[in-house]
Parts: sequence; C-alpha cells; structure tokens
Amino acid sequence: MTLRTLICEDEPIARLHLRELITGTNGLSLIGEAADGEAALSAINGLTPDLVFLDIRMPLRDGLEVLRAAQHHPAV
Repeated sequence: MTLRTLICEDEPIARLHLRELITGTNGLSLIGEAADGEAALSAINGLTPDLVFLDIRMPLRDGLEVLRAAQHHPAV
C-alpha cells in the first residue's frame, strides 16, 4: 500500500527536506505541496491525501485552523 502524501509547510528549506524524505521512503507518494494555510486547505480537500505533514504556524491560516475547516480528514 502506498500512502498519498501532502506537504503543508511555509518554510522552503523544511519543504525540501520533507520532499527528500518522502520521495526516499517506500510506501509514500508525494502528491502535492502547499506553502500557506489557504493553499493547504484547498489541497487537502482537492487532492484527498492519506497523510499530511502539516505545519502549525503558517500564513493565512494556522495548521489547526486548516484541520478544523477541512472536509477531508487525512492522517496528520
């Protein structure tokens, strides 16, 4: 089984590190990235990932606000 994974992180270096970890891990498939809370919410609802690496402090909405507003509820 491969988990469809989404990165939601505003720091470019942190996103790069997570991207490298995910692409180097069997069983994980990177399906997208978001750099702020609004983009994160849209990506979670639109891409319906199985797993999200979600930053708490992001511009526009923090990670907890994103989780409360999301219609899709992946593992975080």
